[in-house]
Amino acid sequence: MCDGWSGGERAAAKGRAEQDAPAYLAAETARLNEVRQQLAAEAEQWWQALISNVADVVHLQTVDDFPRWKKEGVLQKYKPVGWNKIFDQIKDKDGYYTGLFFFAFSNVTATRLGDDAPVEAKDFLKPEFKNKLVFTYPNDDDAVLYYFKQLTDKYGFDYLKKLLAQNPTFVRGTQDSADLVGSGDYVASFGTSGGVPGAAETTLPKKSPWVAWPQTGAILKDAPHKAAAKLYLSWLLSKDAQQNSIDTWSARTDVAAPAGRKGIFGYENMNPLGLGEFMSNRTALDRYKARINLYVGDVKGVNPSDPQGVLGLYPVNQDGTQG
Repeated sequence: MCDGWSGGERAAAKGRAEQDAPAYLAAETARLNEVRQQLAAEAEQWWQALISNVADVVHLQTVDDFPRWKKEGVLQKYKPVGWNKIFDQIKDKDGYYTGLFFFAFSNVTATRLGDDAPVEAKDFLKPEFKNKLVFTYPNDDDAVLYYFKQLTDKYGFDYLKKLLAQNPTFVRGTQDSADLVGSGDYVASFGTSGGVPGAAETTLPKKSPWVAWPQTGAILKDAPHKAAAKLYLSWLLSKDAQQNSIDTWSARTDVAAPAGRKGIFGYENMNPLGLGEFMSNRTALDRYKARINLYVGDVKGVNPSDPQGVLGLYPVNQDGTQG
C-alpha cells in the first residue's frame, strides 16, 4: 500500500495518474524482483568460481554465508585447538565455522582536531565540519550499510538528511575513507577504522551506535591442503596469536580486550552479533539499501579491492591464469 499527495492544476491529469500508478508499481516490482534474482544468480556463480579456484580456508565479513554453506555441504568440519575457549555466540556448535577475531567500524578523526573531534553521531552535524567529512558508500559495503541503518533507526532519516547537507564526500572502500582523514580538508569519518598513523585516530562513540562483528572462517570441504588449513586455524585461534598478532578483540574468552576497551560484549550501544542478523535478512537489507541509494546516489569509482578488474566471477590466480 502506498499513500501519496500530488500537486497539479488539472483534475484529468490526477485521474490519469491514479489509473496508471498500479500498472507502474506492478511493473517496477517485477523489474526489481528480476534484478534481485539476477544478483542472487551472480552471487552463486561467484561462490562456485571461488571454490573451484581451490582455496583452502575462507574468512570473510559475510557472516551470513557460513550457515548456508554448511547446509550445502561445502565446508569441512573442524574444531581448532582451544575450541572450548572460543565465544559460544560466534562458533558453529557442530564445528563447521567459527569467528576468528572481531573487526570494528567506528569514528576516524584527524589528530589535529584534538578535543574538538566529533565523537557522537550528532557531532558530525556541526557547521565546522561542512565539506570536511568523508564516508564509504553505505550501498557498497554491508557493514557500513548496517552502521547507517542503526543511525537512521535511532535518529530517523532526518539525521541522514542533515548529514548529507554537510556535503560529505563518498568513496569506495573503508580503507580509502579512513586514509583520507587528516589529509587535505578531510577531518572525520565514521563507519570505518584505522587511518594514517599520526594523522588520524580511532574513537568509539559512548552513546551512538557503532559496528563490530566476528570475522568468520572455515575450511572448504574440497581444500587441497587440509592439514595446513587446520594448522592455520589452530594457530590463528591460539592464545598466543590472539594476544599478539590480531591487534583487535579476540575470539577467545581468556584473552583480554585491547587496552582501554571493554570486552566485546560489554557495550550497550553495540551488538557484535547485529551485523550477522542484519545480513541474514536479505530482503530487508536490499530494501534498506535501495532507500539509502535514493539519498547518496549510485556508487561511483573503481573498486579498490580490484582496481584492475581481475576478480569478478573467474578470478586470476597468482600465476596469472584464469580460475
